[in-house]
Amino acid sequence: MKIVIAGSGKVGGELVQQLCQEGHSVTVIDVSPARVEEMNGQYDVMGIVGNCATLQVMQDAQVSKADLMIATTASDEQNLLACLLAKKLGAQHTIARVRDPQYVGQMEYLTEDLGLSMYVNPEYSAASEIFRLLRFPSAQKLEVFAGGRVEIVEVTVPEGSGLAGVTLRDLPKAFGARILICAVQRGEEVCIPKGDFILEDGDKISITAEPNEVTRVFKKWGLLRKKVDDVMLVGGGLISYYLGRMLCGIGTRTVIVERDAGRCRELCELLPEATIINGDSTDHELLGEVGIHNMDGVAALTGSDEENIILGMYADSLGEARKVVVKVNNGNLVRLGERAGLESVLSPKHITANTILRYVRGMSNSLDSNVEALHTFCSGQVEALEFSVGKQAEGVAGIPLKELKLRHDLLLACIIRDGRPIIPGGGDIIRRGDHVLVVTTAEGLNDITDILE
Repeated sequence: MKIVIAGSGKVGGELVQQLCQEGHSVTVIDVSPARVEEMNGQYDVMGIVGNCATLQVMQDAQVSKADLMIATTASDEQNLLACLLAKKLGAQHTIARVRDPQYVGQMEYLTEDLGLSMYVNPEYSAASEIFRLLRFPSAQKLEVFAGGRVEIVEVTVPEGSGLAGVTLRDLPKAFGARILICAVQRGEEVCIPKGDFILEDGDKISITAEPNEVTRVFKKWGLLRKKVDDVMLVGGGLISYYLGRMLCGIGTRTVIVERDAGRCRELCELLPEATIINGDSTDHELLGEVGIHNMDGVAALTGSDEENIILGMYADSLGEARKVVVKVNNGNLVRLGERAGLESVLSPKHITANTILRYVRGMSNSLDSNVEALHTFCSGQVEALEFSVGKQAEGVAGIPLKELKLRHDLLLACIIRDGRPIIPGGGDIIRRGDHVLVVTTAEGLNDITDILE
């Protein structure tokens, strides 16, 4: 497809990389000549220097011929105006990044009038993911599929859990577990395991199961942690605001530490149920005074990746029972944080890029069979995709799985039929109308038929 991306910052740059890898024709618009030159040097794109909300620049980018226009500049207003202009010029679909809470609250009323196909909010998406992790602190990462009926949960096998030495095919007998381990990361190596794979202590495993089954199995393995009742958010930006609103909404005691006094006053008005502390997050004595030792959960959400990693390591050192979540944007630092032993390290730009990529893949596919959800695991090396199975599933639907010649780098993790999850075996079949959860180390799977060799 022909895709125009306005703004090549954190989210825009991530999208350029992923969409170019998938073979789309990408045009980049940015006001910075240096950024455009950098994009041109790294990827096979056409670069336009200028303001994306002006007619001449949009015409230079040939947006009238675009299948999709994505506006991810730092200005919400510019993004919305660029999408409106693109739609007027003939772009088929438009996506805008909208961050301001005042705009987000009314977007559902404006989306149709602005001609938007979708709007994305990186901070709200990140806050939602952190909220899920705090609600289920045993998980290092947790994603939901099929409207919440199926979860993929990432966790590290601890010493003494009884999992070490167990072969995957023996898991149901050994623990009475109706689960499927769909990916394993051992050190830097990631694999989609077969039935003869043997688990070891320290393996990072991704588990597919129904939510209730995940809870039951974690309890049996001794991995279930106590509920998070007290949370400290360090940094008072938009993620903390959205997350604080979610936590206060369920009655969780929430403390926010922010160094800017003006922002603290704003948060006091926006989140009257939360406790707002004006202070420097690098001052561990201050954090001790405001009760970090007594917190069930800590989220490091400042604007500095390095500061967040250091704070996460400090909070983690205070006790294993504490749930620690760290926000990091730099991909290299994400891996550094994980190697440093931090359980839950997430990147808002990755979350947003995956949301948009899911939409792009849906456009690329047939109307009947497409990607409904897309998430990544194991430091971004594994994708989990939910496909809806329509009429165009020849060679897949109606055939027992054991007779299908599947790619070696994927696993069918779950079939959802009439709202009921099925952990598939060789005798199961995929039917039209099903939703199928596929876990893979391959890139660019766009249709359910792509699971075949």
